Formats: sequence, C-alpha cells, structure tokens
Amino acid sequence: MFSKEWVRKKVTEVVAGDLCAVVGIEDFNIGDTIADAENPEALPIISVDEPTMNMLFSVNNSPFFGKDGKFVTSRHLRDRLMKETEKNLALKVADSEEGDSFVVYGRGILHLGILIETMRREGYELTVGQPQVITKEIDGKRCEPYEVLVVDVPQEFASKVIDLVSRRKGEMLVMETKGDMQHLEFEIPSRGLIGLRTQMLTATTGEAVMAHRFSEYKPWKGPIPGRNNGVLISKNTEKTTGYSIDKLQDRGTFFVDPGEEVYTGQIIAENIKPGDLVVNATEAKKLTNHRASGSDDATRIAPKTLMTLEECMEYIQHDECIEVTPNFIRMRKVILDEQERSKLTKKMNAEAL
Repeated sequence: MFSKEWVRKKVTEVVAGDLCAVVGIEDFNIGDTIADAENPEALPIISVDEPTMNMLFSVNNSPFFGKDGKFVTSRHLRDRLMKETEKNLALKVADSEEGDSFVVYGRGILHLGILIETMRREGYELTVGQPQVITKEIDGKRCEPYEVLVVDVPQEFASKVIDLVSRRKGEMLVMETKGDMQHLEFEIPSRGLIGLRTQMLTATTGEAVMAHRFSEYKPWKGPIPGRNNGVLISKNTEKTTGYSIDKLQDRGTFFVDPGEEVYTGQIIAENIKPGDLVVNATEAKKLTNHRASGSDDATRIAPKTLMTLEECMEYIQHDECIEVTPNFIRMRKVILDEQERSKLTKKMNAEAL
C-alpha cells in the first residue's frame, strides 16, 4: 500500500494539482479569482440560486425562556447566524425593526429547517415565524418565485398528486409513464410548496418522491388555500391533566400528552372546526364520595400527534410561531395574551373596512 504523511509548509508558488490554502485575505467571496496583478483575468463567478423565502428569527420570549438551552440572548443568535453566512452561500441575514429579531433569507423550508435543527442541537433557544415568499416588482407587476416540481409516483396515485398540485396553482408541464411509475413535472409558485409535502405523502401512502428547483419570477398567482381548521390554545400555564384532555378530545386532535407543561397562548391541539378556541387543559379531577381517584379516564386518551420541525413550519399561520429549544418544539401564538390578541384582531378588522 502507498502511504504518505501530509505536512503543511509555506511556499511561494503552487502549480496545477497542488492542494493549497491562502490566508490573510479579507472581504472575499466564493467564486473570486486570485490573479496576476500585471495580467488580471477573472474566471466566471459561480452562480448561486437566490433566496426565495424568509423567516423571522427572534429570541425565545415564552414563559419557559432559558429552561432548556445554553444560548438564549440576541447576541448569541446574531453571532451564530452571521457565522452561518460565511459557509452557507444561499443564506442571507438582515436586521429587523426589532432589536432582538433577524430576517433570514433561504432557498426554501428545507434549507431554513436544516439551519434551525442544527442550531437547536447546538443548544440554542429561538422563536421562528411563518415562512414568507420573497416578492419583487417587475415591469410594474407584483411577481413571486416559481419552481419546477418533479414527482415520481405509482400510477394509481397520479390523479391525487395532480389534484393536490392544481389546487395550489400548479400547472402540469410533463406527464410520462416509466414502468409502474408516473413521472410528473409541474410549474408551481414557491408558496404553493408550503405544506404540500406532508399532504402528498399522506395521499400517496408515502410512495411519492418529489424534488423541486427554482425556475424564475412570474406574476402573482392569487390566493392559495391554506389550513382550514383552527387551533386549541392553552388558557393556563400548568401541567395538562388526563381528565381535561379526555373531555376536550371531541374538540380536536392534541399535540400534547397528559402531564406535559404548557403555557398561556401555546397551541396544544388542532380544532375540528375553523376558528381558534381557548381551552383549559390543566383542570384536575375533583374527588368526592362519588368520584374515586382510581376511576380516571386517562386510559381512553388517544396518543398525541407528533409534529416534526418541518411540519410545524408548514402548519403555522401568520399570527403563530414556533418555539425551538434543544429538547422541545412548541407551536404558539405570537401574542400570548388572549385579550391583546382580541384587541389586535378588532383593530385590523376596523382598518380593513
């Protein structure tokens, strides 16, 4: 076997095929060319897809602030995001109007989700808002990013995929049969991809394989259907009880189990109807001569619905956000207090008239 010990050493010149590192240069970008000063000739700059979505990253301001993470301040958050931009070429970070929040631009939910997941594993606590597409004004028209969506799916599920994409303003470009699989290509607005992956995997029993890439900016395509159902919001800051959850099961599907700590304004379940509902999931069972503690109904409680970070990013609405810590992912309202939310809603409705 051939073996060689690699040793770093300073040299004045290198030739084609050598592995080298240039140090001491500041303010450079990937794709810049180091050339002879007397005969400068730059190579073509590497093209990097521009961001199509942005999210608001802010410090965790929930009642459980600082209980789980090591890095919780806005300074920690800013330093980590700026460090990420040095190696993540498609990521951009800008200051927001609020001092403890930052607008992070990325190539989609997966791109931003990987960053958030990495940060929580490193010990960061943060709050992230709903993903928003980046729009542009082109020739006096409001334009949005479009992507080419490619889906390979068994033939029996092809009609369901076409229906799902069509409802999100997608247009079919290619439809080919490859053996037992159907190859489908669509052009779809980037915001139409938010939440599509989960629905498509459910409709195809997990057999759909999908990929997408940025295409171009085109005129705004109008409203796209979002989440139909509302949510159940915790009224108190306490541990949930099996007694309360059992009574509320007919109201929605829960994201928490009995005994979990929740706080005021936290989203604890999906409502079976449109509209949000504030509920008390922390009420304990009152013990009397007619009610024994051993006859609890907790055994009839359905297991909670587990939501991944990406699913939460697709699920939340404009007035909701995600609390991310090393060990927990919680969905909550941006404004935790019920009365303040009601005042803001009335104000917005009055301004809309």
